[in-house]
Amino acid sequence: MHIDWYPGHMAKASKQLAEAMRKIDLVFEVLDARLPISSANPQLDQLRGHKPCVKLLNKNDLADPEVTRKWVKYFDAQFGVKTLPLESRQRAEVGLLPKLCRRLVPHRGLPGKPLRVIVVGIPNVGKSTLINTLAGKKIARVGDKPAVTTCHQQIDLRNGILLSDTPGLLWPNLGDQRGANRLATSGAIGENAFEYVSVAEFAADFLKQRYPQRLTERYKLDAIPDTPYALVEEIGRRRGCLIRGGEVDMERASELFIREIRAGKLGRLSFEDPLMIQHERLQDQTG
Repeated sequence: MHIDWYPGHMAKASKQLAEAMRKIDLVFEVLDARLPISSANPQLDQLRGHKPCVKLLNKNDLADPEVTRKWVKYFDAQFGVKTLPLESRQRAEVGLLPKLCRRLVPHRGLPGKPLRVIVVGIPNVGKSTLINTLAGKKIARVGDKPAVTTCHQQIDLRNGILLSDTPGLLWPNLGDQRGANRLATSGAIGENAFEYVSVAEFAADFLKQRYPQRLTERYKLDAIPDTPYALVEEIGRRRGCLIRGGEVDMERASELFIREIRAGKLGRLSFEDPLMIQHERLQDQTG
């Protein structure tokens, strides 16, 4: 199934972001540490121009730490970028951000000259949780479904920093189906936009190649089945996702598998690394 999801309010959000960007000093780009390229908004680098950007690799507790170190090195090599892995609910980690802001924009944050920061990111990446942790209270709505934030708001952190929140942004055309499947696996795309069986097969194929031991340990497999479909089927069988006649309910098995991945039941996983992305881009260029 081709994944294509772009709610109408996001077109308006893109315009809002372009307008807001002219009035800010610093960008917080919240990314999913497990898939920082697929969870990025491709428009952002062009919109921010030369303004500094802090790439926040959220859900770091779910990501493969070795791969995350590679991403930090990759992003920090870019102009005007500082990278920080974190878990947006952890106050100690989020508490490092105000000091980092002042270091990157030393001429702001003074009386009458607030340091203006905008928070951007795709739906369900953790923006609202980050804002609430920074503010020390519940300001932004938080949910486990995409696109919870639907309007622009400003928050005075009372420390010289003025925070602007924007609705979750996702590119208008998910032409890269590899990235789209990663987003669906992570939970960033609404359930109505994809089929669980298809996404589960994609995830099973990836884990079979990159994290086979996690599969054998979690599902007590003596050997991993040859095909992704057979792997999901076997997982369903072992989890009791059966229908009349002893057949596996593939829809139920697929949803269970994806939800266990999202919850970290298979350990800390990363769905892409810099070398993989470079290889995929090269493939796309050469056809």
